[in-house]
Amino acid sequence: MRILIDAMGGDNAPEAVVEGCIAALARTPGFDVLMIGDAKTVSRLVSSKGYSGGRINIKHSSQVIGGSDVPTKAIKEKRDSSIVIGLNMVKATEGDCFISFGNTGALLTGAMLLTGRLEGVDRPALAPILPTAMGGAMLIDAGLNTSCKPINYMQFAEIGSIYMREMFNIANPRVGLINVGTEENKGTAVVKEAYQCLSGLSDINFVGNVEGRDLVDGACDVAVCDGFIGNVVLKCYEGIGSFIKVGIRDAFKKNSISKVAAALVKKDISAFFKKLDYECYGGTPILGIKRSVFKGHGSSNAKAVMYAVESAVEFCKSTIMQQLEKKYADKSMITHLLSNGNGNENCNENEN
Repeated sequence: MRILIDAMGGDNAPEAVVEGCIAALARTPGFDVLMIGDAKTVSRLVSSKGYSGGRINIKHSSQVIGGSDVPTKAIKEKRDSSIVIGLNMVKATEGDCFISFGNTGALLTGAMLLTGRLEGVDRPALAPILPTAMGGAMLIDAGLNTSCKPINYMQFAEIGSIYMREMFNIANPRVGLINVGTEENKGTAVVKEAYQCLSGLSDINFVGNVEGRDLVDGACDVAVCDGFIGNVVLKCYEGIGSFIKVGIRDAFKKNSISKVAAALVKKDISAFFKKLDYECYGGTPILGIKRSVFKGHGSSNAKAVMYAVESAVEFCKSTIMQQLEKKYADKSMITHLLSNGNGNENCNENEN
């Protein structure tokens, strides 16, 4: 198995990327890494970290897509960038998965343009795992599609269910529709239609609408929404997580008594912080495209890179891609939805 890595993407690249890859290789057997970036710089860093094994290879790229680059323009004009090279390589099956911690828009745009949608999938989605009181839940979509049709919600539910079954061993994942209330008649016209469509699917475990607080409580394993709502939820999660961690740390440093209390509950607090730490949840898969592509957080440090690589390895070992290909092999989504949905014609709208 070969994992392709954008060595130049991210706030802490390339040093954190190199360090994280080396850590992942030390912890997990059965794969090698191809780092794409400035060969001289990456090679120097690999040597400086003391790595002398044979599981790291380097491919030179002369360009970097920065955070301020316009995604579509960058993909078309910076063809020798680490992101474009990586996407083209994974498209050509020269690697099993491509991971980037760089420009999110460029990666998403490039994944769509260069690898293409999985046959039968109307719209791919960005699908991170969020911490909840019950462990974790997939948020799908988290920013790729700012507006959606009922068919998109249905496919997100199906794709998310397959992922959670395979990656988290959840036999019958609970699917919730993010809404402003739990009642069936709440939400916009599209969300109301999506509710009816999801209710009619026989291959998912739809538990109804979930509010933001329900998501945090662990009311579902797959939280379905459009990318606009999903990105707001994701960013709020990140901000609140950081706020809580800083607040608890400051409280325990306040005086000598609080410091003693901190020492007594250090193990429990560390475990709680780990639940809130995006670094421990690995990369975010882009689901619904023809190849395996993961997006890592832009501010990822070496630990976050390590977990992202390990998540990608586990993803490649799974049968998720094969299951999705089989499920959506029929180009006619109308046939699929009519056999599983509730007959609502809005559920059958397909955009090519």
